[in-house]
Amino acid sequence: MKKISFLFLTLVLLLNSCKNSHSGDADFQKLSEEYISGYLAWRPQNAVSLGFHEYDGKLDNFSKTSIDAELARLKKYDEKLAQIDTASLSQKVYYDFSVLRSAIKNDIFYIEDIKAYTKNPMTYARAIDLNIYIKRNFAPLEERIRSIIEIEKKIPAFFTDAKSNLEDSLADPYTKLAIEIARGTASFLGNDMMVAVKESKDTALLNVLEEVNQKAIGAYQDFAVWLEKEKLPKTHNHYAIGVENYKKMLLYGEAIRMTPDEILEIGLKELKKEQESFNSAAKIINPNKKPVEVYADLQKEHSTAENLIPDARKNLEAIRQFLIDKKIITVPSEVRVKVEETPPYARETSTASMDSPGPFEKKATDAYYYITPVNDKWTEKQKEEWLESFNFYTTDVVSIHEAYPGHYTQFLHLNASDASKIQKIFGSYAFIEGWAHYTEKLIIDEGYGDNGDKIKAAKYRMAQAGDALLRICRLCVSIKTHCHGMTIDEGTKFFMENWYQGDKPSRQEALRGTFDPGYLFYTVGKLQILKLREDYKKQEGANYSLQKFNDFMLDNGMPQIQILREMLLKDKKQWDAIL
Repeated sequence: MKKISFLFLTLVLLLNSCKNSHSGDADFQKLSEEYISGYLAWRPQNAVSLGFHEYDGKLDNFSKTSIDAELARLKKYDEKLAQIDTASLSQKVYYDFSVLRSAIKNDIFYIEDIKAYTKNPMTYARAIDLNIYIKRNFAPLEERIRSIIEIEKKIPAFFTDAKSNLEDSLADPYTKLAIEIARGTASFLGNDMMVAVKESKDTALLNVLEEVNQKAIGAYQDFAVWLEKEKLPKTHNHYAIGVENYKKMLLYGEAIRMTPDEILEIGLKELKKEQESFNSAAKIINPNKKPVEVYADLQKEHSTAENLIPDARKNLEAIRQFLIDKKIITVPSEVRVKVEETPPYARETSTASMDSPGPFEKKATDAYYYITPVNDKWTEKQKEEWLESFNFYTTDVVSIHEAYPGHYTQFLHLNASDASKIQKIFGSYAFIEGWAHYTEKLIIDEGYGDNGDKIKAAKYRMAQAGDALLRICRLCVSIKTHCHGMTIDEGTKFFMENWYQGDKPSRQEALRGTFDPGYLFYTVGKLQILKLREDYKKQEGANYSLQKFNDFMLDNGMPQIQILREMLLKDKKQWDAIL
């Protein structure tokens, strides 16, 4: 009898233990849903891009009162998350907790420490994306036109708030870029957008759009003139975020506790290593010339300005099939990406980019691989330099990064996986860009472009190394700019000397570094993934599979790579060995 009682008691304790082991999951799920609801409500344009169309036709409210309220809300939920007993969460929910906590801290950081809404006019100039209502028909055209009208009605007030929020003296590169972006957007509204909506037969609706569109265009032009006349004469060059903020960016964004200088040291070593790879490839191509001269010859093998986009399309299918044939990664969809010109308003800050539909988009699922064309207003030298940067070999490497198995494949996996809502909304910069950059080396290492012609294979290796040099230069210039006082001219020189490109693309990269210090995460993320892959390979031994590893990387959302280390590696001592 006593034995039966003991067994019964043991069973009850076990049942209670199982019942309480994940007791915090439900509370966290409720709290996270509350947070996400408020998150999307304050960011309706982001919500639309994610595929939540109940937010169609709404514009973000960046008034001071609204920004202050959002900051208070972020801090409230940060405190609530801090009170959660993480031991009460299941492993999967704990990872969601980590992703959400990081995202909240990062948003607080950009409002409170970076002061994005008071110091950077680009925050406003590039905030409104009406192109999404044109390029994807998630609703009948007339409905999308009505959404555009509702947003455009609010644009004059939006820029009134911008003028009120911005400090008296602003950073020079931010101001100049904001002027260019505002004017580019005004041009898009008056030209490309109006051409696109002409397909509608609703004349009355188009007349309303024409009226509000002219006011919206006026608001953008007025903002550009205001910046030019009121702000440009008073600009400064104090755009560096400083060492302490840089440390916060690393910690809150990527859970990295290394100092900027420790990462810079790794970056400089990686720069030397990649230059050696570059030089070795050059020796195979032409041992009688200097590597830079070989690279210059390679860059002459490029398309014309007219054929830049058509030529980029040519090898996409071959790259995709290579992944399948070599069992490098699963391609979970037959839907192809569309190659198009970068929209005019985005050309000042982008060379090539991937624009995928949101993970919650159900109707308009087209994805766009954008390439910035030659600008007719550039000098002949600038045009040639631009085309050289898109030589045939580099263009394939860019396509690998943007489409297969880079960003587009990343998007396909996210959609096909059972990733949670949190995992689909919030993403790590180092993971997203690090993955795409990692795939460039991955594909070339696996033999893409090597059909027995050693010189052709070496050209692909040289192009891949050249793109790696760009990303490593970004790492170095980011840290040197924001922690060591490097100027734009010095940054341009660093790119030219170490990336081997001309002044135009090098200066554009140095300019980007002033407002996007996080572009170091291309290289940091790539190195983190390579380190994780090597550690996982050692752990698995004979059971290791490259395809299995790559599929795993893309089937668990877009988290900090530190989280993926915890998910993949059994030895906890390995978790913090990120680089």
